[in-house]
Amino acid sequence: QVQLVESGGGLVQPGGSLRLSCAASGFTFSRAAMSWYRQAPGKEREAVAAIAISGSTSYADSMKGRFTISRDNAKNSVYLQMNSLKPEDTAVYYCHAVHITWSDYRTAYWGQGTQVTVSS
Repeated sequence: QVQLVESGGGLVQPGGSLRLSCAASGFTFSRAAMSWYRQAPGKEREAVAAIAISGSTSYADSMKGRFTISRDNAKNSVYLQMNSLKPEDTAVYYCHAVHITWSDYRTAYWGQGTQVTVSS
């Protein structure tokens, strides 16, 4: 059974930091491209950051320089370090995995989400 379990969300003041974690199970983590998405109330879900199987990373423009995505294949986990948080970063943050087989068959999975609220 595939599971993506996010943790680390919460309430933080503007300018503060949070570190989100996503623990994966049920598939070969090292063969999965991992991403973080977020969805604010009344808005569409948007991509935040991604890390490929190779370890290369990419970010949405508004997160560059503030957010850092990383992965630990030994722990089957992906992380999102968020610094200089702004009220507009308030959203539910979701972990996303795309497992890729050697024959390039792809299967996508979502976590249940973790709430991040940036407010004074």
